[in-house]
Amino acid sequence: MKNTIDKLRKNGFLQKEEFIELIKNRNEKSFRYISKLARKEREKVFGKKVYMRGLIEFTNYCKNDCFYCGIRKSNANAQRYRLSETEILECCKMGYKIGFRTFVLQGGEDLYYNDDIICRIIEGIKKNYSNCAITLSIGEKSYESYKRFFDCGADRYLLRHETANEEHYKKLHPKELSLENRKKCLFNLKEIGYQVGCGFMVGSPYQTVENIVEDLIFIHKLKPHMIGIGPFIPHCETCFSEFQSGSVELTLFLLSVLRLMFNRVLLPSTTALGTLDLKGCEKGILAGANVVMPNLSPIAVRKKYSLYDNKIFTGDETAEYNLFLRNRIKDIGYKISEERGDYI
Repeated sequence: MKNTIDKLRKNGFLQKEEFIELIKNRNEKSFRYISKLARKEREKVFGKKVYMRGLIEFTNYCKNDCFYCGIRKSNANAQRYRLSETEILECCKMGYKIGFRTFVLQGGEDLYYNDDIICRIIEGIKKNYSNCAITLSIGEKSYESYKRFFDCGADRYLLRHETANEEHYKKLHPKELSLENRKKCLFNLKEIGYQVGCGFMVGSPYQTVENIVEDLIFIHKLKPHMIGIGPFIPHCETCFSEFQSGSVELTLFLLSVLRLMFNRVLLPSTTALGTLDLKGCEKGILAGANVVMPNLSPIAVRKKYSLYDNKIFTGDETAEYNLFLRNRIKDIGYKISEERGDYI
């Protein structure tokens, strides 16, 4: 096992069979070793810095009906909301005061926000906070829309591919959605010039180790600037409500694998990880992650953006939580950075 991990660190990649063996035969000893190497690789590039992203969940309307998602269009019990352009800018104002230099606009695929509105929001943020980065996470769009957002000032785009296996993709999504188009969108985003993020759920329904390895191989081909992975957590209003959550332990192991594959990648310690484990944020950082994404959304709507059950929710004022988070990161030997934290 040690030899395989050393090979991964040296080459940044393994053959399919080697990846399968590495994941299937992992144990506490191999995790301690791979996470130690992952920390070294991360610190070689980023030192002790952990970058902060201000997450603004601006709409929970969605035209899609993905089987795992709590804001799917068929969930009649979801309490829907939309933030106005003014409200979004107010979130940015609050975040900027306490050190955020990246704002992540995340929402369902809500047709209310057409290209004109999205562009106005981007331009409004850039006008007021020209030294900040804007990340969009608003789903599948046309090449022309992506290009227009980029030309207006968007810097990054998050679009988790969820699974790289065609059959697995069909088990998680309605027939109107296709893996082919998802992948096409990711490559379009790279071509346009975005810093691009992909990712997948760990332990999603029907997922196999072979599926995970296909994800790793696809990510190696895409060579993204950001990778977001977190454990699957079921939502009570979906057909997967009775499925078990994904493994925190496997998620942490895969974070270390990804760090050895891409030592410069921006790798978040996700909210889902923190939802299943009270120390999930810290454990993610110690496994090789270097990004955290606190919520800047108005407190009144945070519970409504319910992708999965029991999502972490804090009623604290953002400034108070920001200090709390900084201290948590400091306690494990790292430091929150107020830089934009672009891909190096």
